[in-house]
Amino acid sequence: MNIAFQPARLLALLSLLALTNLAIAATPEELIRPIQEQWAEIKYRQPEKQQAEAYRALAVQARQIVDSNPKMPEPLIWEGIVLSSEAGAKGGLGALSLAKEARQRLDEALKLNDKALNGSAYTSLATLYAKVPGWPVGFGDKERAEEYFKKALAINPDGIDPNFFYGEYLADRSRPAEALPYLEKALKAPPRPGRELADSGRRQEIQALLAKLKKEAK
Repeated sequence: MNIAFQPARLLALLSLLALTNLAIAATPEELIRPIQEQWAEIKYRQPEKQQAEAYRALAVQARQIVDSNPKMPEPLIWEGIVLSSEAGAKGGLGALSLAKEARQRLDEALKLNDKALNGSAYTSLATLYAKVPGWPVGFGDKERAEEYFKKALAINPDGIDPNFFYGEYLADRSRPAEALPYLEKALKAPPRPGRELADSGRRQEIQALLAKLKKEAK
């Protein structure tokens, strides 16, 4: 008996088979690379109005990789990053449940290996605690944010992300003199192989914040 697949169903089947094969054969770095690449495309090349929906689709992909690799912290970290990004793109109180999901994934990753991906779980959690509203609306906690930023920097002192996000946090806390060295260090961070788009986009964010702080200091 011949079975005719509709193009959409065939594409979905092929995608599932590809994910399954990838999950079986790949290293953690290989597993998360497609998520990293798509995340950068969404953040730095897609119109803002389309980003929340795109992050939603990407979060589903990340969850499939996590489910196939429950002992790996790296996919959990990236699921948390994507959920955090979706929350930021969605905005408002409706994003709080996504932020809570992201926190849960990142906490799970920390329990597996807090140094995975150069301490990225600490950086992402710190950013969540810094930006989510505090009690009674949300779980935001500026003191915990600072604690986690310092843990991230202890693991990855020269990294572009921990230095940028800690610098941004300090700037938001009206501590520009403290923020500047971290932002300048972030700008000089070594390139990450395979993350060229993410690095380029992040440097533009760093330069914009540095320019803003220097203008305000005049």
